Amino acid sequence: METRQIITITVILSALLSPACDSIDLRGVYSAYETVDQRFDQSMEWNQTHASREINVPGENYVLYVMADSHVGKTNHLDTFFHDAENEHAAAAVMVGDLTEGHASDYQTFEAHLPAPGTLTTFPITGNHDLYFDGWKSFRGLFGTSTYTFVVHTPTASDLYICLDSGGGTIGNKQLAWLKSILQQHRNRYRHCVVFSHVNLLRFRPTLSTNPFVQEVKVLLDLFLRHNVNMVVNGHDHNRNTAVFGPTTYIITNALSEESNHAGYLKIYISGAKPDYQFVRF
Repeated sequence: METRQIITITVILSALLSPACDSIDLRGVYSAYETVDQRFDQSMEWNQTHASREINVPGENYVLYVMADSHVGKTNHLDTFFHDAENEHAAAAVMVGDLTEGHASDYQTFEAHLPAPGTLTTFPITGNHDLYFDGWKSFRGLFGTSTYTFVVHTPTASDLYICLDSGGGTIGNKQLAWLKSILQQHRNRYRHCVVFSHVNLLRFRPTLSTNPFVQEVKVLLDLFLRHNVNMVVNGHDHNRNTAVFGPTTYIITNALSEESNHAGYLKIYISGAKPDYQFVRF
């Protein structure tokens, strides 16, 4: 009991003193040895050796399924999420972080429940828990990258989706420069633009760790405003919420975890008009 209390106090103090804990090493309990810039470099290296991610859908309208904060644990909700997405012929399923608790065994469990190849396209992003216990190595080994774009093509239009690594509470200088370049050079070529990341920019529930830097939030809000980003979708807080700032709807989706009292996921409906969304509860 005494050892557990000491570890708990250490974790809390470290979180309070480090609002955006991108590199934490607490006696091997919570470990994110790589910085966000190091993870970005490794993601870009993977992206350069793999084909760009593009999806073609037969009609003008389609749906994306989005989940966050499964934390592995029990997998009934995870299986249901993928099953529902496949049954509705979703264009893709996006997983916005805290898929695991960071253990290598967690990643093995998660991999065992992923859809069979060719049945459903999935796009994963790291959360803070995915980085614990040296989890980035397992994430990278399984998924390759956590910073990338993908495009969905309809018969008459194309939509841009941007996936960011905010697992440490910040996207860092390199990733920010990359994001600015993507928006400045490519946004106007696409009908809709949606950004996915784990840590939510607009905090509705105080937490002890992984809080974004205020100056970074200001920069991102301005970027999304100036480049007409339609949606920013996050997890992390476990309870759903929405806010609108300029042209952008900021969405926090419920946790998928079966330990959550508000377990659920998000559906994004894409059409020629402004993207719409629906929260789905278990």
